[in-house]
Amino acid sequence: MRSDLSSILSFIPFRFASPIGRPRSIAILVFGLVCTVIPTHVIAQQSPPTTQTDTRPNVIIVYTDDQGFGDVSSMNPDAKFATPNMDRLAKEGLTFTNAHSSDSVCTPSRYGLLTGRYSWRTTLKQGVMNAEGKCLIADGRMTLASFLRGQGYQTGMVGKWHLGMQFPGTPKNRDWSKPVRDMPLDKGFDHFFGIPASLNYGVLAWFDGRHAAVPPKSWTGKKPNKRHVDYRIQPPYLDTEGEARKRFKNTTIEVADDFIDNQCLTRFTDKAIEWITEITAEPATGSTSTNPPFFLYLPLTSPHYPVCPLPEFWGQGDCGGYGEFVIETDHHLGRLLDHLDATGLSDNTLVILTSDNGPEKSWKQRIQDFGHHSNGPYRGGKRDIYEGGHRVPMLARWPNGIQQPGRTSDALVGQVDLLATVSELLGQSLPDDAAEDSQSFASILLDPSHEHHRAPLINHGVRGEFAITASKWKWIAPNRFKDKGELYNLASDPAETKDIASDHPQVARRLQAALTKIVLNGRSTPGKPQPNDTGYWEDLRWMDPSEYSQPSP
Repeated sequence: MRSDLSSILSFIPFRFASPIGRPRSIAILVFGLVCTVIPTHVIAQQSPPTTQTDTRPNVIIVYTDDQGFGDVSSMNPDAKFATPNMDRLAKEGLTFTNAHSSDSVCTPSRYGLLTGRYSWRTTLKQGVMNAEGKCLIADGRMTLASFLRGQGYQTGMVGKWHLGMQFPGTPKNRDWSKPVRDMPLDKGFDHFFGIPASLNYGVLAWFDGRHAAVPPKSWTGKKPNKRHVDYRIQPPYLDTEGEARKRFKNTTIEVADDFIDNQCLTRFTDKAIEWITEITAEPATGSTSTNPPFFLYLPLTSPHYPVCPLPEFWGQGDCGGYGEFVIETDHHLGRLLDHLDATGLSDNTLVILTSDNGPEKSWKQRIQDFGHHSNGPYRGGKRDIYEGGHRVPMLARWPNGIQQPGRTSDALVGQVDLLATVSELLGQSLPDDAAEDSQSFASILLDPSHEHHRAPLINHGVRGEFAITASKWKWIAPNRFKDKGELYNLASDPAETKDIASDHPQVARRLQAALTKIVLNGRSTPGKPQPNDTGYWEDLRWMDPSEYSQPSP
């Protein structure tokens, strides 16, 4: 069992230490971005205050999609739109300015967040998954959901999955009366409402559990978007795949007749609030039972393409349709926070807002057209190995736990660290074969004077590139596009403008050795070495294939 996260990795040639565990109540909300506006009614105002006698915290993870570091107004004084509810999290909690997704694209980052393990250890070495396929999270692999369910939590997911599902039949021969398999309900979640993947990948329908009330029996493709440079998924739809292929040159999409892209944010927020209301309802009169705590994972779909703000938000901000879409997303975060306030749940809820990767490539056009930098002061964006690809906004609010709210932390943390953080706050240890790359940052929340020293953090690009960050140093390993590694001093050059590998060859060698050890040991935390899911692959080109050996499971 891995029970001492304060151990130092013996194979890393730097000095690191981890926070000392302190069991405390927690609830986590990782808030991501999606695409819709909400009706004017506020469910929270209709719900009576909730009395929760179980002192363990609720855990809510809301995950934005393609939201850049500069897309939160409290983190970007030059932002061309305001995000008052995200700013509220910062004011009432904690801002992380050195937080990272584990990859610069969707699927692998979601795997890392839910499992505490880097996705490149699996069979997915590059890119993202389609909507349909074997789930990337293997059966039996611990997730945040399965861990918390094991602690007695009620667990729910509302939103975008994008980790693989197995649908009944084939696109030309579906039987939607049969259930979807290998999906959130098989990975630790008791409840699921959402969509299988990004909106540019079929299949699109409102799945409630293992079925969609309106099955995706129609077909469509990408339609022009008058408010942005991307596309829309909206009716009217076509009856057959053949008709769709004749009309659309791009990939065709299976879609339900009642699905509209700009309803995602509204539906997801509504369903999340409905689920919270249901599971926190007061027990029947005379009952001696109490409501257990809950875990909600709420991965939204904005501001990922299609950028489709509802008309209520048109004209807001000074950054075109993209700004309107982020403003709409912030509005839904406010609805959720209002519900927590109205039902007496806020104090025992840690809210973390973060994104799966940096901003989509249209960030360059926003700089030119509006002077807005979605990637903040950093280099690159989505898909890149540079900071703009994986340094993302991360805001935390937890009135019962975070000390000195309103502060900022520049400590190096990763989304892979959430599982270890939750387990430490609950006073639980993790087995050696779970959360192998997750290091708790609980002490940052609980102790303003704590100096957090993280083991080297690995980042990964869409084309298989590797980078390792330790303290102020970041080394990008040789890859299929560059024969030599790159070294940056992030303290003096956060925008990665000057490669100084030739000036500090000893630092580059130490980081290369550390990266090699982390790959080969199957983990970057203390504990028994674990095997990766595959043998050597070509993206490990800084090491010879003969060096690659795997520990026994």
